[in-house]
Amino acid sequence: MAILGFIFFGLSLIGYSSTLRLLHVNQFFTWITSILIQIILLYIFAMLNLLRIGIWTVTSLGFILLIARLVLGYMGKVSIHHEGLHLFDAWMIFLGTVMALVLLHSPLIHYDNFSHWATIVKFLTYNGYLPGAKDTIISFTSYPPATALFITQFVTFTGFHEGNMLVAQFILIWAASYTIFATLRDRTRGLNSMLLCLTIAISYVFNINIRLNNLLVDYVLAILTVAGLVGIYIYQNRPKMMAFHVALVSGTLLLTKNSAAFFVAIIAIYYLYTLIRKVSRTSLFKKILKVTRQFVGTFLVGALPFIWWEIHVHTTFTTSKHEISASAYQIQLANDGMTGFINIGKAFLHQIFSFNSLSTVGFLTLNIGLIVAWAIFKYICNYPNKLLKLLGWLDLISLLYYGSLLGMYVLSMPYVEAITLDGFERYMSTVVILNLFIGAMFTVYTIDKNYYEQDFSQRSPRNFKYLWTKNSYQLSTFLIMFFSIIMMYSEINGTTFTNNYNRRTIPVELSKITPAWTKQNNTKILLVDPHKVEVATYYAGYLANYYFFTNNSTGQAVFSKSENKFKKNIQQYEYIAVPKYDKSFSKGMHKFYHQKLKTGFYKVHKNHLEKMN
Repeated sequence: MAILGFIFFGLSLIGYSSTLRLLHVNQFFTWITSILIQIILLYIFAMLNLLRIGIWTVTSLGFILLIARLVLGYMGKVSIHHEGLHLFDAWMIFLGTVMALVLLHSPLIHYDNFSHWATIVKFLTYNGYLPGAKDTIISFTSYPPATALFITQFVTFTGFHEGNMLVAQFILIWAASYTIFATLRDRTRGLNSMLLCLTIAISYVFNINIRLNNLLVDYVLAILTVAGLVGIYIYQNRPKMMAFHVALVSGTLLLTKNSAAFFVAIIAIYYLYTLIRKVSRTSLFKKILKVTRQFVGTFLVGALPFIWWEIHVHTTFTTSKHEISASAYQIQLANDGMTGFINIGKAFLHQIFSFNSLSTVGFLTLNIGLIVAWAIFKYICNYPNKLLKLLGWLDLISLLYYGSLLGMYVLSMPYVEAITLDGFERYMSTVVILNLFIGAMFTVYTIDKNYYEQDFSQRSPRNFKYLWTKNSYQLSTFLIMFFSIIMMYSEINGTTFTNNYNRRTIPVELSKITPAWTKQNNTKILLVDPHKVEVATYYAGYLANYYFFTNNSTGQAVFSKSENKFKKNIQQYEYIAVPKYDKSFSKGMHKFYHQKLKTGFYKVHKNHLEKMN
C-alpha cells in the first residue's frame, strides 16, 4: 500500500508540475511551485477544519490534472517543450535518490523533533485537525504548520513512519534546490552547473548540526528564500508572474516559522529593487504609485495566511510558547533584567569571535572566497565585476541576522537556555547557507560572462581562445564534478554513520520494546531513562509523549531507595517503559516487588508489573 500511495502522490505532483509548465511557469520552478501551492491549499482546508478532506482533494486534483494533460496531449491539443537531461539533472536525480533512500531508514533523534516537529505531524495525521486549547500535547502552539501539512499529506498515502516524514521534507528541500539552475545563462557549460551542484553539497556542511535526518526547518528557511530570490531574477520581465511567485514563497515562509519574517524582508527588499529598476519610464509620481501598488498588493496577499494564523493562535490559545507578542517580550526583558542582557551579550560575542564556531568559519570562508574571485576577475581576466559589492550586502545580511538572533535570546528565550546560546549554530546556519547560495550563483554568472564566446549558439568544445584555457576548463569541470559527488556522498555517508551511531539511543531502543501508539490518549506512562541529562532537559518526557501520543508521560532516571516512596512512585502510572537497562530501577523492582526486570514495556498492577508483548 505504501508503494501505491507513493505512486499516487508522485503522479499527483507530476500533474501539478506539468500544468504549471502549460501556464508558463519556469521549468526549474514547477516542482517547488507545485508543492507550495499544495501547502497553501492544505492550510486553507486545515483552518476550515477539513484537513482530511483537503488532503484527498488536493492530491486527487493533481492526479486529475495529469490525466487531463495526457488526454489533451494525446489529442494534440497541448504540448510541452522539453530540453532533455543536463549534467546537473543526472546529478540531482541520482544523488537525490540515494539520499532519499538513506533518509527512509533514518530514525528521529534530535530533541526538537519530539518537542514539536514530529509530534505536530503525528497529531495532524491521526487527528485530522489543527490542535486546539484542549490538545496540550502540542506545546509550541504558535508555530505555523506549513512543512507539517506537506509531510502529513505525504505520510497519509505512504504510511506514518519517521523515514517517510524525512523523505517528504527532503522532497521539499530538493525541489527548492533545483531552482538555482534557472540562473545558468548556458546550461550546456558543465563547469557552471557543477559549481552549483558543489554549492548544494557544501551547504550541507553548514547544516551538520542537524543534518537532513531531522524535521527542523532551519535549512528549509534558507533554501525557500533562495528560491524566492531566484524567482524574482527569472521573472523580472514578467511582473504578474513575479508578483505571484513572491506572494506564494513569502506566504509559505511565514507559515514555516515565525522567524521567517527576516528572510521575507530580504525577498521584499530585492523585489522592491527589481520593481523600481524595471518600471517603465514615466513621471515620478506615476512611477512611485505603480511600484507602491504592486509591492504592497503582493505582500498583502502573501501575508494574509500568516495574519489568519495569528488570529487563530490568539483566539484559540490563552498563552503560547515563542509567540510574537510585545507583552511577552516586555515580561521576558523584565525577568532577565539588564544583568541578564549583559551576560547573554558577552556569551554571544564570545561565540561569534570563536574559530570553533562553524558559522564564523563559514562567514570568513565566504568573504575570502568572494574577495579572491573578485581579484582574479578584475586583475587577471581584466573584467570589472560586482562581487565585492555583493559581499558587502551579504555581510550586512549576516550582521543584521546576528542582531535579530541576539534579540531572540534576550526577548524570547528563557535565561537558562539563552545564556548557553541554545541552538546558536543551528540558527546561524540558515543565513550562512543563504549567503553561500547567493555568492555561488553570482560567481557562476560572472564566470559565464568571462567566457571567450558569448554567443550561446556558437559555443562548442572547440570554442576557446587558447588551447590552455580549453584544457583548464576541462580539468576544472572534471575536478568540480568529482568534488560535488564526493561532498554529497560525504553527507550521505555522514547521515548513515549518524544512524548507526544512534542505534543504541533511547528513541531507537524504545521502538524495540513496543509499537508506537497512534490514538491520542491521557494514559500516564513512565519512561525509565538511565541518562539523567535527558530527564533534566525534558527530552525523555517529550519523546514519551510523542511515542505514546499522550501528554501524561514522564521521564525518570533516579529512583528512591525507600520502599514506600518507590512503590508510591510506581503506582501513579498505568504503564512503564524501560528501553534501556537502568540499575536504579531494576534494583528497586527486585528488592521491593521481587521481580527481575531489565528492559521491556510493562502494565502496572498493585503488586507487580506485567510485561506486555
